[in-house]
Amino acid sequence: MEIPSINLPNTIGLPNTVLPRPLLDQPTAVLPSYTPIVVAPNNLAPPAGVPTVDQEALMEEQERREENGEKPLAKPQPAEVKRINVPLINIQIPVPKEEILITAGTTASVSVIATLTVTSLFKQTVKVMKPIIMQLAKRIQKKFNGNKGGNKKPETEPTE
Repeated sequence: MEIPSINLPNTIGLPNTVLPRPLLDQPTAVLPSYTPIVVAPNNLAPPAGVPTVDQEALMEEQERREENGEKPLAKPQPAEVKRINVPLINIQIPVPKEEILITAGTTASVSVIATLTVTSLFKQTVKVMKPIIMQLAKRIQKKFNGNKGGNKKPETEPTE
């Protein structure tokens, strides 16, 4: 089996002139780029389990107190919560402060009292106004029908 091939003539017979070969630099391109701006979110908080700077300072203070044999600092409690110790089971239960309890109780009491009062007033008003409304309805019906009985006029039978 033969491989096909083409025979080309050698050179064309041009004189050997030395022409300078043009030198071209490789093309370059300036690509668009930007430097990203890092903006921290407003609610930036450390991940769970990582202590904050304040917590680290408290831990160091407690370690220092333990080394010196001093009494440890009490854990800070939220200002709105008071803890009550249950004697038999030794559990602390969080209870809101007195001001919050009084405000919530007063608000609930006022709303219940207002609801019950308005409901009873509405029932009394309906009881008193029902006969008056019925009288008005009868009078209006009489005016439209034209008779005093309040019923429609009997239709006359057609005469033959």
